Amino acid sequence: MGYAVIKGVSYVLAHTPDVLIQHGSVQVQARAKDPSDPYFQQLKDHLRPYEDVVSYPANQCYIGNLTPQQLSDIPQPWFENKEHNANQGKFGEIYNQAQFYAMLNHVDVFNLVQLTQEFIDTYHGQVAHHSLYGDDVDLLAGHQLITKDQILALLEHHHAEVLMMNGEIVGCVKAAHDEDENLSAHIMLENLCTKASGVMAAMHLKQQGIDLDKVDYLIECSEEACGDINQRGGGNFAKAIGESIGCNSATGSDVRGFCAAPAHAMMLASALVKSGIFKNVMVVAGGAVAKLGMNGRDHVKNNMPVLEDCIAGFACMVTENDGVSPEINSDIIGRHQIGTGSSPQAVMTALIAAPLKAAGMKMTDIDKYSVEMQNPEITKPAGAGNVPESNYKMIAALAVKEGQMERTQLPAFVEKHGMTGFAPTQGHIPSGVPFLGFGRDMILNDEIKNFMMVGKGSLFLGRMTNLFDGLSFVVQKNSGKQDEVFDENQVKQVVAQAMRDVAENLLNAKSEK
Repeated sequence: MGYAVIKGVSYVLAHTPDVLIQHGSVQVQARAKDPSDPYFQQLKDHLRPYEDVVSYPANQCYIGNLTPQQLSDIPQPWFENKEHNANQGKFGEIYNQAQFYAMLNHVDVFNLVQLTQEFIDTYHGQVAHHSLYGDDVDLLAGHQLITKDQILALLEHHHAEVLMMNGEIVGCVKAAHDEDENLSAHIMLENLCTKASGVMAAMHLKQQGIDLDKVDYLIECSEEACGDINQRGGGNFAKAIGESIGCNSATGSDVRGFCAAPAHAMMLASALVKSGIFKNVMVVAGGAVAKLGMNGRDHVKNNMPVLEDCIAGFACMVTENDGVSPEINSDIIGRHQIGTGSSPQAVMTALIAAPLKAAGMKMTDIDKYSVEMQNPEITKPAGAGNVPESNYKMIAALAVKEGQMERTQLPAFVEKHGMTGFAPTQGHIPSGVPFLGFGRDMILNDEIKNFMMVGKGSLFLGRMTNLFDGLSFVVQKNSGKQDEVFDENQVKQVVAQAMRDVAENLLNAKSEK
């Protein structure tokens, strides 16, 4: 079989400022420690309206209205340079919070999401219908009504998590079990948000001509896990998302690996397709509620908007080779092995230098590297620096060490083979995948011939091992050549003809005697 190809990529954002305040992990911990923490009042003063979120250049880049190069040409701080305001992009969409609550209702199959009549009256006409789902689908259909007093009673006994709009109670997510903490209201809210954002991303593949009914297999690779007291991470987000988007012919499973999970998922998808087990595999991931406002204190301290105010999602369609779409070269796979070590040089050697060397390539032979694409405007105020730039400098330094270029060429390498970061800090979301859509287009437009996706993760966060993690692969221009398709009937005909020829030869030999 030929290499698998990337047929389509989508990205979505959901602006959720009230979810940030109520359910982001930093805010939850701060509230538990001191409900009167002045940070909460300061936080409200630094939240952005939806219009500013849409016009934020990094968000416009994420959904495809600006390329990374165009983004880098815009002076920073980007939040002061609002040049575009389209909520729809080439790759996806930026949803508002009311739309996201409608999606929570739509994907909820156990009546855990409950909304007030006031919310329905105010927002039904604005959010109940979306063009991707058709006019006959009401995203608020079957909504479970609840009063504010009922919500407050549930909150008092920790049986629900509140949903708010502009500081006003508009609904809640109920616990799925009275005693099982794995089915608590907090966990159910996080999981439903992951499912909803995954559904949103997957549905936007339809705009790129992807027939969801032909999906054979789904791999979900977010950082959440669903299960109950007897199997805490049992799954399965993949099939739950597939059910919601109409992938009736598909099965699927979840892949977890912290930030590196999308790279693992893409590798598995390409292997499944190349082997012929499945023809059309979707890799999809919803966002992480916990990461909302993760660096909020630092943003407030620096008198800037709190930029981690969106739940993100992405989806990628991996299919059998069509002779046109960029190929995933599964013969060039970089992997962080258990014995690799965790030093930056060891990691970059394992993920980049070693697999390319084995393939007879230099690091300068890769046109673009998609690494950890965090938006530096989010990370720098928190002291984490410019993460993508640091990665590119390490790759360049390794190329110098390997004797593949001169030290004086290091800045030019970073400029040519790197790019500015633009993805929200949602853990798995920035890890290599934000460039898949742009890279695919650039290869199709003959702007580049290949790129390498590099995903990395920190396994020590789970307190089971101190190991690091990472995986990389190369995406390249399609060769345009298709492997011959195995035709069983044709083979039978050839074999039958061969047997007839043998029999005829034997008869001729006997007659000559």
